[in-house]
Amino acid sequence: MLWVFGSSVGNVPQELSLPLKGLPDSKTGEELVRAFQSWYPDSILCSLPKGNFLALPPQDESALYLRSTVVVDDVYCVFMGVLENIPDLRRHYGLSRQATGAMIVVEAYKALRDRAPYPPDQVIKDLEGKFAFILFDVRANTLFLARDRDGGVPFQWGMSVDGSLICSDDPKITAEAWGNCHMPFPAGCFFMSGIGLMSFDHPLNKVKGVLHEDDKGNISAVVFQVDLLARLRSIPRTGSAANWAGATAVDGE
Repeated sequence: MLWVFGSSVGNVPQELSLPLKGLPDSKTGEELVRAFQSWYPDSILCSLPKGNFLALPPQDESALYLRSTVVVDDVYCVFMGVLENIPDLRRHYGLSRQATGAMIVVEAYKALRDRAPYPPDQVIKDLEGKFAFILFDVRANTLFLARDRDGGVPFQWGMSVDGSLICSDDPKITAEAWGNCHMPFPAGCFFMSGIGLMSFDHPLNKVKGVLHEDDKGNISAVVFQVDLLARLRSIPRTGSAANWAGATAVDGE
């Protein structure tokens, strides 16, 4: 799976671009899409507005985790993994017994966007299981990512040389994009346009990127961790379209 998001997606951590300084042959977002298509000729490619792309290979029945995909009212969602409390979530959101993990995430996002008076970290806490998901609202240009506490599903993210945000679970893509650098999406966290990267267990604390270097001084990993000493001024809350546009302020910034 490969997502490519243009530079218009806001509040992406700047640490994600640092490994590119040591990779003169790194590819642009569109070059990564073409490489993906060459590896998976039967893949599905969706070209979205503002330089955004989604590429999905055929579902591999031998894969270690399930994948569900849905598109509802220009909201695209790819869900990877398994929800252990899916019957409870279906009832909570008024969905049928056939509702997949992707459908549940879309409904949760729409509730946050349109109605909910509570912060997004509360929604992620209600998801029990091993999972990662990527949701993109085309009309609102809003990106919503999350990964469970244990990081049970492979999920990496980072920047391409042209400033695109790359999200993938495919080691071929990550090697093409960042060489040997490890760029895992942090377990127990979510990212949302206009809000940024946050821990859903510690929503009042900032999440910072820590750079790891190899013996030659090259960046070998960018690992995001909760800084228990750095507090946010408030928890971002939703409930109207206007609320989604504002980023949470951080003390001292």
